[in-house]
Amino acid sequence: MRSLRNLILTLVALALPAAPMIAADTPVKSNIVGVDLFKNGLAIVKREVTLGKPGTYLIDDVPQPVHGTFWIDSTGNVEAVVKMRDVEVPASEAAPGNLQDDLAGKKVVVHFKGDKRAPATGTMVKFKVAKVEEASVGRYLVLQTAKGRVYIEPSEVASVESEDAGDKVIRRRPQLVLTLGETEKVETKVTIRYITHGLSWAPSYRLDISDPKTLTLEQHAVVRNELSDLINAEVRLISGYPSVQYAHVRSPLSPRTSWANFFGELAGHRAREIDATSNSFVSQQRIAFNNESGAFNLAIGATPAGEGVDMHYQSIGKRTLADGEALALTVAKGKSEYERIVEWLVPDTRDAYGRPEGREHTDDVWDALKFKNPLSFPMTTGPATVTANGQFNGQRTTYWVNSGEETLLRVEKALSVRTRSSEAEQLNKDGSGRDLIWIGGRQYRKTTVEGELSVSNHRKEDIKLLIRRRFSGELVQADGEPKRQLREEGVYSVNKRQELVWTLPLKSGEEKKFKYSYTVLLPH
Repeated sequence: MRSLRNLILTLVALALPAAPMIAADTPVKSNIVGVDLFKNGLAIVKREVTLGKPGTYLIDDVPQPVHGTFWIDSTGNVEAVVKMRDVEVPASEAAPGNLQDDLAGKKVVVHFKGDKRAPATGTMVKFKVAKVEEASVGRYLVLQTAKGRVYIEPSEVASVESEDAGDKVIRRRPQLVLTLGETEKVETKVTIRYITHGLSWAPSYRLDISDPKTLTLEQHAVVRNELSDLINAEVRLISGYPSVQYAHVRSPLSPRTSWANFFGELAGHRAREIDATSNSFVSQQRIAFNNESGAFNLAIGATPAGEGVDMHYQSIGKRTLADGEALALTVAKGKSEYERIVEWLVPDTRDAYGRPEGREHTDDVWDALKFKNPLSFPMTTGPATVTANGQFNGQRTTYWVNSGEETLLRVEKALSVRTRSSEAEQLNKDGSGRDLIWIGGRQYRKTTVEGELSVSNHRKEDIKLLIRRRFSGELVQADGEPKRQLREEGVYSVNKRQELVWTLPLKSGEEKKFKYSYTVLLPH
């Protein structure tokens, strides 16, 4: 009877569909095969991993991507999940953690401070791991002893002994699990791309002007790796002003964030968009990207030579660089004819409404170099050091310059070239000095301003002088037939924002003066 019953059970079991076996995750190694480096602490990372038959695959190196930049490319159907799991790691490689967790389930002897209390012997209680948002450091160490549980204040503990602690400890670590769908291929290559923090580069330039007619330009780069070990990875340096609008927002995929953190960073990002004039943030971006500050160093008469999008990728080949290491190298060299000039920029002393500004203006005179970018790719924003015959001459910031484009680089102050500028409003016949006019339903006072520029050369050699006088209003007349050009910041103001440019030779010991006048409108 029993054998008949067993036979029936066996037949029923064979008739039922087989339950699918849950396969364990297969550990695989992903390799960083390429990185494209921005200058603001960001990098575009390209990882590759090869998967076999359909199933789940485990990667220990979990990315921390910028929001909206994590992408998987593959010929198969691949999904990614970030999981938090307890893993064993060698105790010698793990920093000391929570004693309750590290010694959970182990027999321990707890010694107390002072000599009034006997040591406590028992087994460290193991607790269920709480959610990330609920986890907190426990107030007590909890031991299971022969008499029951003992709750110990950690501040009273002098030392803890454990003979069976072993050489491994449990740590909660994130893991990236890739699930490969049905495929007939034996191998499936998967490419993972994302933007993240921790890997960047900083450019610099050296200009050698030992030759009085031709300079030598060298571009240098420092690459610092604070991301992950690079092994024979293709490295490219990005120049330009890229838009990474969510650079300060970590993806919800990141194991080091939560929805609270994500929405907090997202709100902070929006606040930065509204307050785009934040001095500390904007000043950092001007150097990290290629934003010209104040337009004081723009080349005169330069003709852009770039084509397409103003971003350039410069390869420095395949590199091996461990986490924490930095690399310094020369990227490119070139030669260019150059001209030494003396630049005197006289700033505008009025705002867009023609009113005199209270802040102090400086009109320093600078020795400068005018040359064309000799490299086959653009010069990016960075420090430029000028040397001659092995001696340091000066260092200033150079800004984006296309290949073959002309630029002007200040080197040092021209102390032997003396200058003086003055302006005064002129009175009308009635002594008021201002005429009342109406524009767009608003009343303005129109006044005439007369100015004078004086410059003298106290050097032993002749110089080439470039004078740039900025003003707000309509030009009436100017000595010396200077070039007149509109400035972009005055397009929508009632007074045009303009600049007069004189280019002239100045002999040793010579002095020259230029008079000019313009009209300006002031709100009544």
